Amino acid sequence: MAPSSVSKSVFNRALTVLLLAAASGLAAPGDPVIKVPPPLASWHDTAAKQAVVDFVTRVTDEASPDFVPPAERIAVFDNDGTLWPENPMPFQLAFALDELKRRLPEEPEWKDDPAVQAALAGNLPALLADHYKGLFRIIELTGSGLTTVEFADRVRAWFATAKHPHFDRPYDQLAYQPMLELLAYLRANGFKTFLVSGGGADFMRVFSERIYGVPPEQVIGSNARTVYELREDGPVLLKTMDALFIDDKAGKPVAIHQFIGRRPIACFGNSDGDQEMLEYTTIDNPRHSFGLLVHHTDTEREYAYDAKPKSSGKLVKALADAPQRGWIVVDMEKDWAEVFAD
Repeated sequence: MAPSSVSKSVFNRALTVLLLAAASGLAAPGDPVIKVPPPLASWHDTAAKQAVVDFVTRVTDEASPDFVPPAERIAVFDNDGTLWPENPMPFQLAFALDELKRRLPEEPEWKDDPAVQAALAGNLPALLADHYKGLFRIIELTGSGLTTVEFADRVRAWFATAKHPHFDRPYDQLAYQPMLELLAYLRANGFKTFLVSGGGADFMRVFSERIYGVPPEQVIGSNARTVYELREDGPVLLKTMDALFIDDKAGKPVAIHQFIGRRPIACFGNSDGDQEMLEYTTIDNPRHSFGLLVHHTDTEREYAYDAKPKSSGKLVKALADAPQRGWIVVDMEKDWAEVFAD
């Protein structure tokens, strides 16, 4: 006979008590001990880690004057340089360049395009100049006209084979372990976590849930018009580069308003491209709020840069404004015990 709903409820409560007791070391002698890793285990016990824990404690304690209801616990994260590296170039650009080289024999006329010539010459500054004009041209050539399913399949295939030139590891194994722990810690405390990045939304949605635990509907990125078409084998959505929206700098708060509809109370970035998102989150927010910048300072385990990055992640103004804004600056070398998961 199936147990009643009352007995199920009693059983579940009892099981919860036992798990909590085991995790806290209060289990009876002889009982199996379930080891639960402490939050932010890959962070050193520095002021940065304590600031994160203090913030989460204050907004989740119902007795605290800074308590924030779960529905309003919105945390937004930049991607490139914040959750994984962006050197020597953002990962989406590496994908687009590999796609360009793969398809070039089929499209020989592309060789006359200035953006393609810059890409083949490895001229990254030329691709990123004039508000990333060259980069978007490469993205247009390699992605526009594909269905969203075709594009996603190509991204998955690339992740399955491509390796980062510096770390000699698959790109999708380069997420920062401390930030993965931070995402999990926030979600365990009732936060809803969003990616808000200059990267393409369709690109990030392929891996965001698998790597970060962020579902596709919580990914906000640069995007363009998508066209619906009914074909003989069913409906498809076609990618274009029309009406391109760049989700960077001042575009980030705009996108947050349009796609989330709530003001975040926590924001995590790493460059001047995240400044406006940090400002929107922390300045005159009626709720207790938090801002954090990841500062790349570790030449041994990752990279060290700010004013003169090797990629697009320049950090100058936001770093200077951090003290007066109360933003926490994470020194990657000093504050993180680990950078990448083994």
